[in-house]
Amino acid sequence: MTPWDLADAESASLQDDKPHEECGVVGVWGSADAAALTALGLHALQHRGQEAAGIVSMETGAGIFHAHKGRGLVGDNFGDAAVIAGLPGRAAVGHNRYATTGETALRNVQPLYADFEFGGFAVAHNGNLTNAHTLKRALVRRGCLFQSTTDSEVFIHLIAISLYSTVTDRLIDALKQVQGAYSLVALHNGALIGARDPLGVRPLVIGKLPAGGPGGAYVLASETCALDIVGAEFLRDVEPGEIVVIDEAGLHSTKPFAAQPSRFCIFEYIYFARPDSTVEGTPVYETRKRIGAELARESGVAADVIVPVPDSGVPAAMGYAHEAGIPYELGIIRNHYVGRTFIEPTDHIRHLGVKLKHSANRAVLEGKRVVLVDDSIVRGTTSRKIVEMVRAAGATEVHMRISSPPTTHSCFYGIDTPERSKLLAAKHDVEEMAKIIGADSLAFISLDGLYRALGRPGRDAAQPGYCDACFTGDYAIPLVDLRDNAERPVSLLQAAAP
Repeated sequence: MTPWDLADAESASLQDDKPHEECGVVGVWGSADAAALTALGLHALQHRGQEAAGIVSMETGAGIFHAHKGRGLVGDNFGDAAVIAGLPGRAAVGHNRYATTGETALRNVQPLYADFEFGGFAVAHNGNLTNAHTLKRALVRRGCLFQSTTDSEVFIHLIAISLYSTVTDRLIDALKQVQGAYSLVALHNGALIGARDPLGVRPLVIGKLPAGGPGGAYVLASETCALDIVGAEFLRDVEPGEIVVIDEAGLHSTKPFAAQPSRFCIFEYIYFARPDSTVEGTPVYETRKRIGAELARESGVAADVIVPVPDSGVPAAMGYAHEAGIPYELGIIRNHYVGRTFIEPTDHIRHLGVKLKHSANRAVLEGKRVVLVDDSIVRGTTSRKIVEMVRAAGATEVHMRISSPPTTHSCFYGIDTPERSKLLAAKHDVEEMAKIIGADSLAFISLDGLYRALGRPGRDAAQPGYCDACFTGDYAIPLVDLRDNAERPVSLLQAAAP
């Protein structure tokens, strides 16, 4: 997908005016088809990152690693049987990338690999480290040579300088020095390792394959949908602050961090996770329907039809329509076969570009009072174009309902959002936002309403239970680099154009 700063606000495509997915990770242990299963898992997690994909496989026992990485979608990189054949071994780790740190260059495509005294080591990381630049400056002073501009490489160097003897202890040593949100999978000659940050902001699940070696065959993945596609049985979530080690003897767990109240990313329920996934024990699809129902109870309006903004607004719109007792219709049709929106030189063509991905269903909209349901408003450019399109199709009224609270703060934990000054809700109240997007009315679900939809009585400010910093500014993990004004190290090596 196009990063935020590649197009101005007027030319941003529909998908640019969204918080972008973080990344997706997969790890497989104990299967002769490890690389193929990893590729399938990455296919299921394609929604979490579309810029690049990579897989590193390992021939257990021999300790020989094989890697293939490339820009583009999983199918573009791993659709050829010859590529999979070039990734032998009974273990593999894979990564889908959406760049939240570092430019989109091949050297930043994960998994990252390094040769250590104990052998090879590959790691794939989902999330952001909030003290990465501070750590990197210290590591460079010690003589560490960075080959990428992604914060994930910090793990490699912290492991390299650790004085502990085992690989797992070295990783624990590294994790105790970083701050931020992370789920990671790592592979070395002895084991597949999975880890989550102490607050459990980013997701990671464990699955078991039906056949494998003496210790069993396992899958680690960002979401359960990746387990489903490879036929793995869901076992459980990796717990916050937990490290799981999978080797020839089976699965082992260690918890090196002091227990803390978890702060799982609440936006996984609203937008990021695939609807058929179950995250933290909760089915995403049903949760989004409950959010839509709560939104209808809070901000119902007289209307003839409820229309989702596809695809992310669909379950919430279904819940809204059911609760409101108003017909649900597909008033906007999405073209699933369009990639990046073309940015043409004229304002007229730029404006028409929105129709490459979405078009109005006039038969449903004409002469109707319409409620549009979407998951979020970031800069407002998408919402304005959608409202204009629905009005042009003959709608008499257009009301916008959003299944998240207003996004008023930037995320520093692995979600790519604009800086705060570009967030519409950070500069305008709801009434002003309604005028900007051209809607007859606009309403967001309340923060307490969102928590009620998730099965809680409301938000407990002392112990929220979720990371909701994008709505509240309550950053649970210290923003060390931001606080210390740590400058991002600039690489002098510029990537060639693709």
